[in-house]
Amino acid sequence: MDQSRYEWAGKRQIFRLIAVEVIVMVLMGLFVSYGPDASGNPPTVNENQRDQQETRKPNDVYPMYQDVHVMIWIGFGFLMTFPKRYGQSALGLTFLVGAILIQVAMICEGVVNVTKSGKAPLSLMSLLNADVAVAAPLISMGAVLGKTTYMQLIFMGIIELVVFSFNKYIGEEYFMAADAGGSMFVHVFGAYFGLAVSFAFGMKNRPKEHHLEGSSYQSDIFAMIGTIFLWLFWPSFNAATLQGNDQQRAIINTLLAIAASCVASFAVSALVSEESKFNMVHVQNSTLAGGVAIGTASNMMCEPIGALAIGSMAGVISVLGYKYLTPMIQQRLRVHDTCGVHNLHGMPGVLAGVFGALMAGLATEERYKESFYQVFPARAPSAGEESAELRVYSGILAGHDRTAGEQAAYQLLALIITLVNALVSGVITGMILRTDICGSVPEASKFDDALHFELEDDAEQDLPMKIPEGNSTRIVEQISMSHI
Repeated sequence: MDQSRYEWAGKRQIFRLIAVEVIVMVLMGLFVSYGPDASGNPPTVNENQRDQQETRKPNDVYPMYQDVHVMIWIGFGFLMTFPKRYGQSALGLTFLVGAILIQVAMICEGVVNVTKSGKAPLSLMSLLNADVAVAAPLISMGAVLGKTTYMQLIFMGIIELVVFSFNKYIGEEYFMAADAGGSMFVHVFGAYFGLAVSFAFGMKNRPKEHHLEGSSYQSDIFAMIGTIFLWLFWPSFNAATLQGNDQQRAIINTLLAIAASCVASFAVSALVSEESKFNMVHVQNSTLAGGVAIGTASNMMCEPIGALAIGSMAGVISVLGYKYLTPMIQQRLRVHDTCGVHNLHGMPGVLAGVFGALMAGLATEERYKESFYQVFPARAPSAGEESAELRVYSGILAGHDRTAGEQAAYQLLALIITLVNALVSGVITGMILRTDICGSVPEASKFDDALHFELEDDAEQDLPMKIPEGNSTRIVEQISMSHI
């Protein structure tokens, strides 16, 4: 009876998955169409500064779009393969969830940018923005990895993308906060949304250690593949949506910050170890923290020394978070953070928001020259001859005459609002996911690929192997690699 009920529950998840894709197709047909560049129609007069990005040549956008694409599916996917019996699920569910959510992200962005025809224009920039948006729910996935069904992950991602799009719109359009690399709107939001979902799960059952949660020698090596891909392509993630001098600064600053966080993570990892050895958890995750920490200010004039300093600081706090803070959070707050997203994305993202506010407060037009109002559009004049010249020659619309101090305050306000939105919406989403609508994972099946995938019988690996030897056959005992 229990077996048949379990099989029926699995069938219901499949039907829901198909229903979600059908709904996405209908919405795509109703609200999305090719943009001017893809349709061949001449573009209309730009209505806002974002429209200027649509005029970028495909050859300028596609290479960095592909870099971000690789980060999302290979980087995030392999990074989450460290549990010894959850590698197929980590990769496979990242593949599935990402494929669904990238379509949802296009629709969410399209609702914000619907044209007079009632259709959202789709272009290469739309695809790039969708990839960046999908990073947020995949970060959240790391907090609940191994404890959810694939439909729970999909529903969590859909809800998160709706709130994410709203939060980003408020931050960019009303607060006009600068966040080139998405450290606040992507990393902070994704990390604390996922932690809030995990907290909601822990309210029902206190989280505890699972015997399959740990890693193995082979799984740690697979996870390092994700780390290396993310480390290599992070400059593209922070710079893909930028142009000109801004893009060059973002690439340089990100490379310096992530290199410094790598060195700092190795050093602090050995320092806090009892035997002065490196910890693979720190190597896989904390080495990337510099890319998050520099994100908000990646296109700002922080100088190479500033990028190196903030990257080093991120590596240090990330390692210390894994070593001391994560166990404390799990015991006292009932928040089980499988991948440690608080240490890789949460705290470094908050650090990025504070650092970005500091750099915004120190920014001057003399230092940034022609790129000043590109980085801080709210500081542009609201009226007068200068405003008209900027609009005609640089495509910069009227700003809000903000001072440096006001811009810094709005940067911090955007960070705070993002934190609040992530925590509140995450707890509500977690409460929804606890219902039976998306299914649930029994304790015995957590962190086990057998829940979602057909697996080869492990016993087959240890069967005798026949080797032909002349006219006879010699039977040799086949030993699995894990026993060597």
